[in-house]
Amino acid sequence: MSDDNSQSGSGSSRKSWAARLLQSFSGEPNTRQELVDLIQDAELRDLIDSDTKEMIEGVLDVAELKVRDIMIPRSQMTTIDKQQSVEQILKIVIESGHSRYPIVNENKDQVEGVLLAKDLLPFGFNMVDAPFSLEAVMRPAVIVPESKRVDALLKEFRSKRYHMAIVVDEYGGVSGLVTIEDILEEIVGDIEDETDDNDSEKSNIRRINASRFSIKALTTIEEFNDFFSTEFPDSEYDTVGGLVASAFGHLPTIGEVVSIGDLAFKVTAADRRRIQQLQVSLDGFAKPKDIN
Repeated sequence: MSDDNSQSGSGSSRKSWAARLLQSFSGEPNTRQELVDLIQDAELRDLIDSDTKEMIEGVLDVAELKVRDIMIPRSQMTTIDKQQSVEQILKIVIESGHSRYPIVNENKDQVEGVLLAKDLLPFGFNMVDAPFSLEAVMRPAVIVPESKRVDALLKEFRSKRYHMAIVVDEYGGVSGLVTIEDILEEIVGDIEDETDDNDSEKSNIRRINASRFSIKALTTIEEFNDFFSTEFPDSEYDTVGGLVASAFGHLPTIGEVVSIGDLAFKVTAADRRRIQQLQVSLDGFAKPKDIN
């Protein structure tokens, strides 16, 4: 009898241990922060690498963003006037190096279509006999509101197979434009092409989009001030990482955000001793929301 009880007790103990182990692996995060912590823990355990972790966090960030957060502002839009000749348009295309251009009539609030640079090739090389007509080659412009969710726009980009949208404010005025590349860069980081500066990897400050930048924590405050036209003091701290750590009042963990002046600083890489990488936003970061 005692032997049977002993075996029964041992079996119960093993079952309890197995149940606890299974529960530790099957627990589901209930909030966004718990999910972020789970992803960071996976990196620490070498289950995923840092690039994969940053990409997953990028997907989570995109779910919190509106189009206004990532759009190229109106002042930075390269447009083509409807009245310009093919020679004038070709000059703009060559100098800017973009693949798509809003076509405007008189001003940027009157967007009548989109021109694909590749559609100019037959005219630029005299491959067609017909006279050039911008109206014949321009594509319809896709219009989206500033408040549209970025993840929803990405689905539309993929399903409807377009790559650029014109962004309008609540009064119908053009406030900027957004491309599928702008969204993808929020997930995978800066996407460089042949026209980008080859020294960009050596730079301490790298533009992600119109209002967001990736900053090495060891960037000097002097360099930061020169780039952003800020006036942060450098008498107490030499680097941006030191300034941000001071603003937190503690050594922050990945994902924490603090505002200094008009800028928001988000920690994107750090170890137990120091901040390594920051993301700086001119218009703040979306606040985390619960998953359920």
